[in-house]
Amino acid sequence: MLINDILPKNSVLSQEKILEDYRMACESRQVSLLGRKDVMGGRAKFGIFGDGKEVAQVAMARAFRLGDFRSGYYRDQTVEAALGNLTWQQFFAQLYAHADIAHDPHTGGRSMNGHYATRWLDADGHWRDQTQLYNSVCDISPTAGQVPRSLGLAYASKLYRLNEALHQLSTFSKQGNEIVFGAIGDASTSQGMFWETMNAAGVLQVPLLMSVWDDGYGISVPIEYQTTKGSISKALAGLQRTEDEAGIEIFTVKGWDYPALIETYQKAAALCRTEQVPVLVHVQELTQPQGHSSSGSHERYKNKERLKWEADHDCNPRFREWILENGYATEEEVNAIEKEAKETARDSRNKAWKAFRHDIEEEQRQVVSLLEKVSQEVSNGQAIQELTTELRKTYQPLRRDSVSTVRKALRILATDAPEVRRPLQDWLHQELENNAKRYSHNLYSQSDESPLKVEAVSPTYEEASPMLDGRDIIRSYFDALFTRDPRVVALGEDVGHIGDVNQGMAGLQEKFGEIRISDTGIRETTIIGQGIGMAMRGLRPIVEIQYFDYIFYALATLTDDLATLRYRTAGGQKAPVIVRSRGHRLEGIWHSGSQLAAMLGSLRGMHVLVPRNFTQAAGLYNTLIKGDDPALVIEPLNGYRLKERLPSNIGELCLPLGEPEVLHEGTDVTVVTYGSMCRIVLEAAVQLEQMGISVEVIDVQSLLPFDINHRIVDSIRKTNRVLFADEDVPGGASAYMMQQVVERQNAYRWLDSAPQTLSAKPHRPAYGSDGDYFSKPNVDDVFEAVYAIMHEAEPQRFPSLY
Repeated sequence: MLINDILPKNSVLSQEKILEDYRMACESRQVSLLGRKDVMGGRAKFGIFGDGKEVAQVAMARAFRLGDFRSGYYRDQTVEAALGNLTWQQFFAQLYAHADIAHDPHTGGRSMNGHYATRWLDADGHWRDQTQLYNSVCDISPTAGQVPRSLGLAYASKLYRLNEALHQLSTFSKQGNEIVFGAIGDASTSQGMFWETMNAAGVLQVPLLMSVWDDGYGISVPIEYQTTKGSISKALAGLQRTEDEAGIEIFTVKGWDYPALIETYQKAAALCRTEQVPVLVHVQELTQPQGHSSSGSHERYKNKERLKWEADHDCNPRFREWILENGYATEEEVNAIEKEAKETARDSRNKAWKAFRHDIEEEQRQVVSLLEKVSQEVSNGQAIQELTTELRKTYQPLRRDSVSTVRKALRILATDAPEVRRPLQDWLHQELENNAKRYSHNLYSQSDESPLKVEAVSPTYEEASPMLDGRDIIRSYFDALFTRDPRVVALGEDVGHIGDVNQGMAGLQEKFGEIRISDTGIRETTIIGQGIGMAMRGLRPIVEIQYFDYIFYALATLTDDLATLRYRTAGGQKAPVIVRSRGHRLEGIWHSGSQLAAMLGSLRGMHVLVPRNFTQAAGLYNTLIKGDDPALVIEPLNGYRLKERLPSNIGELCLPLGEPEVLHEGTDVTVVTYGSMCRIVLEAAVQLEQMGISVEVIDVQSLLPFDINHRIVDSIRKTNRVLFADEDVPGGASAYMMQQVVERQNAYRWLDSAPQTLSAKPHRPAYGSDGDYFSKPNVDDVFEAVYAIMHEAEPQRFPSLY
């Protein structure tokens, strides 16, 4: 405990700063209390707040410097407010889901409260200067989901410090001086993501300062059911560094002890920053005065003794006592701060609510006015009046109420004159367009850096262009890429020393160094997290999932964090990481690598690319590097030793995304496929041609995006028949392609035969060549599927085979 000395103005614990911290803690508590009331009163749907953690968070904020990063927890409201990243009006705007970045610049109303983000991108989608910001990565709700990317954010600081070629990127880093403040609730440390990250941080020695907010519970489950020894700091003691061995540093501190918290965070941040040592700060004896969330009361699972203990150890009253005991303020001065904090919270809440209601109520007035006018002009005006009255009486209407009312009115007016309906139609069309911007834009890049805007560069060949294995083609590409772009970093299992398991990067670590091309442990989740964090900081990582089947280890991080990032920040953040993997046609339950259905359903917000060979792969990688979206590239596993001709411009060629290629022209049936299936379909096409059936083979190359110029329907106009073939399970990628073509491209209008799909069996393939033959589509299957289509159309010419 500090003694009551006169503190200098520049001290971390000057009187002015102490009272400023107390004011912040009081304001944060008040907005939490009002936020819960708003949920209970129907103004908001759900609330989760940071009450009970205010004092620890102001101490953490004191250790922040410009350029640092927070990869935190959805209870970090006090940190964000103390850093100036969050106003209390914005806090309430997010609680109300105000879909306007002018009011909720963090997520544009797309995320529930407690999800905070620094807008790294300007209005054009270009990077701002991160070194002049207190950077906060947009929070996510899945427990521990914020942790993997923190490893990559910290690893970027290490790269910026050690790689002099990156020092020119001065708007992203000041030579690696930045640290990363991770934060997590104590119960969530039970998740594997946390353990994997802390282990990897200890191995890599990166400047990650991880705070664990420990209030003793995970919703209703107490700590003794969560963590060995009932303490995460004790459980992680084996990672503690020593004089002889690298590891992590561990601090413990009470969450109600303000001076100890200040001291702890200053020491932890200094160590982390100067030595780039990972640090764990275990903040103990925190409380949750309002319970876990607005969904229920903690009195259901906490006994009276525990509730009394929490009241006695509430950090804000304890902070108040310390201020008075040490004479930093009088009771009257403290009372004044508390009163002003309540007024600030109420004022912020009222302004936010008024702003939120304004546009919605204006839209309601517009619709009421339009309906009243229409009701006077039509015979069934009574029905329109009833709709008008219902809308006018709606308590706290939402946008959907006005839109739904207009849609119902247009049903009633379906047979009335067009000029009567037009004002309502015009209003509806405009409102639907406005709401598409509010709720659906920015899934992918809309900037001039979008990979969809990269100009195509076709491969060029010379007479002397050699025929090489596919692995040599892609290695030649990566060699050219790493030579020209110092931002590019590759990492993954076996990527470095041996140049990946299929030799696609053989020899490149020796040429470019371990700082550029690195081996990792077997830890798919944090490999992806490492890539996300680096990409958030201006680097261009290519991170490898060794075999496509292993991607499920990292799927939560891919779908919850990476794929949603640009969308959930309403275009405020991006992480253009490239995930490299390999799959298709290897024999066996694992390493068969064709589970595209899971990717198509989970990774909207990423591009999913399926090149059939390595010249195509090189072109896709180049397009992605020139763009600013994240992507998954699945290389054809059985193509590394197949011969291809090396383009003379292997380092420059660019393949456009979402544009299929016709591999074989035909007139009878269109077969749509991708990846390793292309060779199988082409072989079947040759055999079918011998039977008098002309097949047009199309390689889609890209599943997300898919055929953006509707090239496939052009083929179907010619053939009038189509088969979609792939190695995924029934109802997977083949069904997806059919939906895209038949429904979205309206190909049904040109079909003379029912569209068909050919997929693998509904199980993973059995081992061995026979297992592959009988589990996945083979040449005979493709032949017979196409033949059956022609048999149905011309049974006399093509009689049944069996």
